[in-house]
Amino acid sequence: MLFILDFDGTMGDTQTLILNTMQKTIQALGLPPRTKEQCQKMIGLPLKQTFTQLIDMTDEMGDICADTYRQIFEENNIPGVVPLFPNVIETLKKLHDEGHTLTIASSRARLSLMGFVNDLHLEPYISLVISCEDVTHAKPHPEMVEKTLEATGFTPSQAIVVGDAKYDIMMGKNAGCKTVGVTYGNGGRKEMEDAKADFVIDDFAQLTVIAKGLAL
Repeated sequence: MLFILDFDGTMGDTQTLILNTMQKTIQALGLPPRTKEQCQKMIGLPLKQTFTQLIDMTDEMGDICADTYRQIFEENNIPGVVPLFPNVIETLKKLHDEGHTLTIASSRARLSLMGFVNDLHLEPYISLVISCEDVTHAKPHPEMVEKTLEATGFTPSQAIVVGDAKYDIMMGKNAGCKTVGVTYGNGGRKEMEDAKADFVIDDFAQLTVIAKGLAL
C-alpha cells in the first residue's frame, strides 16, 4: 500500500512556529492584526495564498508577505523547535518494515521540507517527497497525488492520503484515494468529519490498524 502523508500538523508539530511567524509577518508589514485562530484556518494553503486569503491585499503584497514569512521562519526555526507528534517514527518504521511505501506531499517549500525530513531522521522511511514547488496546482487539486502515483507505480485504489486539514482530504478524494484525517493537527475532528475523511484517527499509530484492515 502507498501512504501519501502530509507533514505539517500530521507528522511534525509545526503549529506554534507557523502561527508565531504568521503574526510576526503581519506585524512587521503593518497589516491588520489577525488572531491565532484566524491564522490557524489558513494552514495547509500555499504560503502566498495563506496571506491573501487571510487579509484583503494586492497580489504584490502577497509576495512580500511570503518573502517576509520565509525570512522570519528561518530565523526562528532553530534545531529542536519542531518535534514529531507521538508515535510517528515508530509507526513509519513499522509500516516500512511491513512493505508499505511511504511518501510526503506538502504545501511547504522543498528546502524547508527536506530540512525537516533530514533533521527529524525521516529519510530512512520516506521514498518520495513532493513539495509545493514540484507542482503547478496546490492542494486540494490532486496533482501532488497524481505525481506520486506516477512516480511509484501505484493506482488510486492502492493509495491512502493522510492529513490534518480539509485540503489534504479533498486532495485525496479528488484523486480517487482513501483518506485519513488526524484530529491532533490544525484541522480537528469536526473539520475531518465535515470533509468526509474515510477514517478519522486521534493517534498516528492507528495507521497500522487501517493498513491491516485495508489489506484484508
